[in-house]
Amino acid sequence: MPLCLAPLLLAAGAPQAAPAAAAPVPEVCQAAPRKAEAATHFYPAEADARVAVDAALADAASGHRTALIVFGADWCHDSRALARWLTGEAFKARFGARYGVTFIDVGKPQTGQGRNLDQVARFGVRSLKSTPALFAIGARGKLLSGKRDALSWRNADSRGEAALLAWLDALAAKRAQH
Repeated sequence: MPLCLAPLLLAAGAPQAAPAAAAPVPEVCQAAPRKAEAATHFYPAEADARVAVDAALADAASGHRTALIVFGADWCHDSRALARWLTGEAFKARFGARYGVTFIDVGKPQTGQGRNLDQVARFGVRSLKSTPALFAIGARGKLLSGKRDALSWRNADSRGEAALLAWLDALAAKRAQH
């Protein structure tokens, strides 16, 4: 059996205790599952959403950065795509100093298994029917993009990273005019 299968078998319910004579799993194999998990774990279900949103709004209120609050879920390919771009090098290089990004897990609201929907309601959205939703909030706590625009990111993956960066450019230009 290849050595890298050992962590998978443990995760699948194999006995946790290894025999005393078993060889240790190489570090390369141990790091792989954690790295893969970290690459897709953008929306932590265990996080306190109210605290996270309050912190994002406080950061925006300081006047230093616009808050980008993304309501999504790790199961959603559009949410993951948007999160990858908002944590990627292109975003960091062009916008890292101007925008603070917060990811909030909303579960599966379209199936009635949503969570943290009270946080979405803070921005005037009564019902979240799809994910993700991307809200831009300025220093005065004002929504800088309309609700319709915020909810339009449900097809983020097909829109592409270039569309997101162009949207952020337009948002920054709009903010500079005010």
